[in-house]
Amino acid sequence: MNPTPVIAIHGGAGTILRSALTADAEAQYHAALQAILQAGQRILADGGSALDAVTEAVRLLEDCPLFNAGHGAVFTSAGTHELDASMMDGVTLEAGAICCVTRVKNPVLAARRVLEASEHVLFTGAGAEAFAAAQGLEFVDPSYFHTDARYQQWLNARGSQGTMLDHDAASLDGPIDPDKKFGTVGAVACDARGHVAAATSTGGMTNKQPGRVGDAPLIGAGCYANDATCAVSTTGTGEMFMRMLAAYDVSARMEYRGASLEEAAREVVMERLPRIEGRGGLIAVDAQGNVTLPFNTEGMYRGFARVGETPVTAIYR
Repeated sequence: MNPTPVIAIHGGAGTILRSALTADAEAQYHAALQAILQAGQRILADGGSALDAVTEAVRLLEDCPLFNAGHGAVFTSAGTHELDASMMDGVTLEAGAICCVTRVKNPVLAARRVLEASEHVLFTGAGAEAFAAAQGLEFVDPSYFHTDARYQQWLNARGSQGTMLDHDAASLDGPIDPDKKFGTVGAVACDARGHVAAATSTGGMTNKQPGRVGDAPLIGAGCYANDATCAVSTTGTGEMFMRMLAAYDVSARMEYRGASLEEAAREVVMERLPRIEGRGGLIAVDAQGNVTLPFNTEGMYRGFARVGETPVTAIYR
């Protein structure tokens, strides 16, 4: 029996307090998540692949200034933007990723081209941009990624002489807590054929050292997909997700121990990551169309949509 196609997305996790978001800001996040879920839902309803659905969802998340990816990416300590993205196809286990690009408008589209058109998995910096240019992808002036809110976050972080993970509810006005919010976007999907795919994209950490790469473009850490188990996209303290191979760990628990999607994801997020102070969450689907969206922080911008049903979005715990 074929599963009902489903897509899930996230836009970052962390200390997202109801008291710190205005009603208008909250409505903007819900509206953006709903519109992006509907776009992915339409692709799946028309018989499109899980890979196509996650590509489009993450492209739209990159284009939305509310989230830390693409237009709206955070600033490095040098006042620049360095963007990372990855994706994986659960049918073939093929993957593509790019990191530290500065002029590629939609990093997820570059990751898709690496998956489809290259024998390699990961390109970085100038090599990634040369590959993207050769593939005919759209380039922009680095000023395209600037938003006033991110610029103010950067000024605050410079004043504190620290790095700052995105989505800190108090980041624009109060003291900066570097553990408060984690800015990555991602999507996972299961299509009508029971195939799964995942994609992840990020602008990194505010005031990060240039050249720093987190989990988002690393297959197995920030992104993983395998039809035999699940598709996963993560958001959180990147270094901890890298050390735990968090995305792959969900799949491994399902494959080697027979854990359910829900059980495997909960163990990784609620038990294993906290052992090394790993904070954040993940979204995951399996080939039967099951969905889970666990997180160990106060909130995570998230949602899912099954074909034929109204999309569900949420922010708080």
